[in-house]
Amino acid sequence: MQQPKKIAVIGSGLVGSLLAIYLRKAGHTVHVYDRSPDIRTIEFSGRSINLVMSDRGWKALKDMGLEQEIKKIGIPVDKRAIHLVGKELQYQYYGKEGEAIFSLSRGILNRKMIDLAEAAGAEFFFEHKIWDVTLSDATIHIGETEKGEWEELKYDLVFGSDGAFSRVRHRMQRQSMFNYSQEFLKIGYKELHIPANADGTHKLDKNSLHIWPRGEYMLMALANTDGTFTCTLFMPHEGENSFENLKDKETLEAYFAEHFPDTADVIPDLVRDFFKNPTSYLVTMKCFPWTYEDKVALIGDACHAIVPFYGHGMNAGFEDITVLYQLMEQYGDDWETIFKEYETSRKPNADAIAELSYRNFMEMSSKTADAQFLLQKKIEKWFSEKHPNKWLPLYSRVTFSLRPYSEALALGNQQNAIMEQVMKMPDIEKLWNSEAVENKILELLG
Repeated sequence: MQQPKKIAVIGSGLVGSLLAIYLRKAGHTVHVYDRSPDIRTIEFSGRSINLVMSDRGWKALKDMGLEQEIKKIGIPVDKRAIHLVGKELQYQYYGKEGEAIFSLSRGILNRKMIDLAEAAGAEFFFEHKIWDVTLSDATIHIGETEKGEWEELKYDLVFGSDGAFSRVRHRMQRQSMFNYSQEFLKIGYKELHIPANADGTHKLDKNSLHIWPRGEYMLMALANTDGTFTCTLFMPHEGENSFENLKDKETLEAYFAEHFPDTADVIPDLVRDFFKNPTSYLVTMKCFPWTYEDKVALIGDACHAIVPFYGHGMNAGFEDITVLYQLMEQYGDDWETIFKEYETSRKPNADAIAELSYRNFMEMSSKTADAQFLLQKKIEKWFSEKHPNKWLPLYSRVTFSLRPYSEALALGNQQNAIMEQVMKMPDIEKLWNSEAVENKILELLG
């Protein structure tokens, strides 16, 4: 298919590890560098949001025969469980029967992906700090410190999969005509923990994404295979309901007793976890171009970091690899064309999922508790079941399909405009599944 190349992949995260497997499959020599220690030898906790794998991610794994291997370490999640103060638990199913995302522990998945990449023949170099890249000849510069002596290692190609604060991108930013932006949310996050029951079972329904929606802040929890849940508290950094106001044990316990009363029995180590684990930041990062000639390319978070509220950071990064590999098969050794086609086809989709992810925070933190929103979703589900060729709900289009993210964003906007009209119909609460509503949607669809 291609002439074998010597390729450096910078970053041993999920995207870097999977990319290494794909590049090995294409016959290349692959060296993966990471400035951190081998994740398989250290305790991984305190700064994580559980990952959810959906159709795009599964496709990338399936194409390499890895799908079943990864399903063994995940838990299917087919619905949201909404925890409201003083009300019964409510369930909102994601898609059709049988459709589910998979909850995966980031640490467990990353260790597994590195094992699989090594088994495929990729070579890993941990605790190797890449400080610079000579773009014109794909030379990487390694050293103990930024100001100390560097060793130069020459490659045919370099891939930067080194995350939102990528060193490879940092080098590319120093060119003319390189566009770059980053935007931090005023909301941060902190990891908390729900332990397993004494017999190893889960304290909550393991097949649900648990959400405690509270407007500008929320708590969520996703199950792990060992009976535990990884919880994430999302809050503003500053202000009335914020991390800065939860300064001591008494304030924290009183706050949770008031706002998250049903967590008292399931988060026994709240105080320890809260003050031990760091408060982390959320950033959207965009840039262009993603490549340099036929030598260097960015992939995953290094070129399109997004906020986690759609659960698509990993899925979008894995889809980058799917698209790249299709182009490698199409164009053979013409890496310049491969890179150009890759960045121009992926950029609009990366921007679209960034926008969708940003919007989804509002849906999860506020709208999941709103009766009108829930009615709207019920109408959409009912109509889509009657007319599957005319209406696919936005969440399903993003999560249970392989259609472009940019298409999902555009069609989602159109659908929302239609639903705004439908929700204004008199007595919509009583007539939501009537012929009149069905005809109104069909008319607005044209």
